[in-house]
Amino acid sequence: MKFMKLGSKPDSFQSKGQNIRFVQSELEIDIIVKVGDVIFHLHKFPLLSKSSRMQKLVTTNNDDNLGEIHIPDIPGGPAAFEICVKFCYGMTVILNAYNVVSARCAAEYLEMHETVEKGNLIYKIEVLLSSSIFHAWKDSIIALRTMKSLLPWSEDLKLVSNCIDSIASKASVNPSKVEWSYTYNQKKVPSENSLDPLWNGIVKEQSVPMDWWVEDLCDLEIDFYKKIIVAIKAKRRVSSEVIGEALKAYTFRWLSNLGTGSMNSAIDAAKYQSILQTIIWLLPAEKGSVSCRFLFKLLGAIILIDGGERSMKELIKQIGHHLEYASVSDLLIPVMPGQNAIYDIDTVMSIVKEFLMQHSIASQPSPNDTEETETMNLALVSDGSKMAVAKLIDGYLAEVAKDPNLLCSKFTDLAALISSKSRPVHDGLYHAIDIYLKEHPSLSKSEKKKLCGLLDCKKLSAETCIHAVQNERLPLRLVVQILFFEQMRASSACSGRAESGGSYGSSRSGITTNAEDAWDGMPTADVLGSFKSTKLTHGNGGSQRNSGSSDTTKSDGHDKSGNAKAKDIKMPRKMLGELLSSKRQTGENSSSSNTSVSEEPHN
Repeated sequence: MKFMKLGSKPDSFQSKGQNIRFVQSELEIDIIVKVGDVIFHLHKFPLLSKSSRMQKLVTTNNDDNLGEIHIPDIPGGPAAFEICVKFCYGMTVILNAYNVVSARCAAEYLEMHETVEKGNLIYKIEVLLSSSIFHAWKDSIIALRTMKSLLPWSEDLKLVSNCIDSIASKASVNPSKVEWSYTYNQKKVPSENSLDPLWNGIVKEQSVPMDWWVEDLCDLEIDFYKKIIVAIKAKRRVSSEVIGEALKAYTFRWLSNLGTGSMNSAIDAAKYQSILQTIIWLLPAEKGSVSCRFLFKLLGAIILIDGGERSMKELIKQIGHHLEYASVSDLLIPVMPGQNAIYDIDTVMSIVKEFLMQHSIASQPSPNDTEETETMNLALVSDGSKMAVAKLIDGYLAEVAKDPNLLCSKFTDLAALISSKSRPVHDGLYHAIDIYLKEHPSLSKSEKKKLCGLLDCKKLSAETCIHAVQNERLPLRLVVQILFFEQMRASSACSGRAESGGSYGSSRSGITTNAEDAWDGMPTADVLGSFKSTKLTHGNGGSQRNSGSSDTTKSDGHDKSGNAKAKDIKMPRKMLGELLSSKRQTGENSSSSNTSVSEEPHN
């Protein structure tokens, strides 16, 4: 926008050296104004005719000759003051999104109001802002970026709030009504990536993506960005998924170098911490609005820079809300340098506890709940979510079990957080325990007892049972118990009493279901005798898993004619012989808890 005094030719404003500005005129200068390190040689009349503050400064100047006025605190500095001076002299002034805010703040400082002269600078800039700058998408963003260095003037003049409202309003419009240019390099769906195919001979125009605005806002400082996102949320026109995508894009823009050695000072750490805390605070509460992987990346960043307990708790709460969508790799959070362990299992335990607490609260109906609300609450606490988390934790335990420094107590504490109901099958837990036993051969008897006591033998598949009875790392009592349940399963199937769908039937309802409950108990002589002839049958052509120390002979399961045969795995004679030998030594009452049976595998 250009301003020019009509009816006269404007004098030129020139620079004499780097720090001196003067007006080429036949009139002798009569005032010197020093702004920062720049000196302006000027005339009183043009300045005093439009600036109330300059009138006051000249009046209070005690120098009768050539007055020198110092203005060290004008917003926008020498550049903004020069714009105001040019306007006072009637020179051409070009304003744009980059300098209009500083000129507005400087004009306010110099009190260039309508009461001093009609059509003054403040009025003209306000017209420009309302009719042009705040109506343009990119100009609004550029102008907002310049306001950071002009606080508190830009905030007091409501320039910040007006600019934020303008940006938020445009970001909240229906994408079909977006007609202005924007930056967009995000991955698009096929219909957004190019022109749609021909339809009745007509090419359909490319649609505007829902998150068209996210990249243009990524260059803003976190304080202004926070205010814009809050304003967009308040309008309730943008989905939580788009808000989540915007936060993700902003995080990757500012924190992509975090952890690569680029953080060299306390200032950088404070900056990263502020960004992370704000992003976490802005996260939408709706499930599915952000990916679980993104939440875990935020968690890793918070741990890396010690982002504070409050942010940590809020993020754990968010992850607990989305835990069923996580993967095992997401949970593998490394510990900070200097610790013995490899993975941060304590944080994972906190996340699982948060998940269980949220589901526990959601499952408790309120006295004021209607039947529809109660049904919704029960849907939130679906068994599917808990089973998904149980499978996730079993997979995680199998990974962390490889850590030679992982304490048995932490392994069992995490595994025990998942209820038996959420684990319809214990194969995953068995696999994790087997890995832990292999990586920690020096476990004590009590630790093995506690570890294997997590298993429910009834919930092991036939294939896993075949592996277990040959696994010399398992305590002998657990192997015997697995064989016992397999015999009962076979008996129920033969008698036709097994339930449909793979259930083990009610014939074992009175039998102990947890290995720890009957750990110290011994089977009766009759049961032991029946084990001699027990066979575990695996399906034709089925695969067989053996432990690393098992000496079981492998067979391809086919006879000479090529017909597949059932694979029969007998109870290891050596183990059964030792069990029977122990039985003879202790007598018929060996079910006492004081009975000692070797739990160590044979060489």
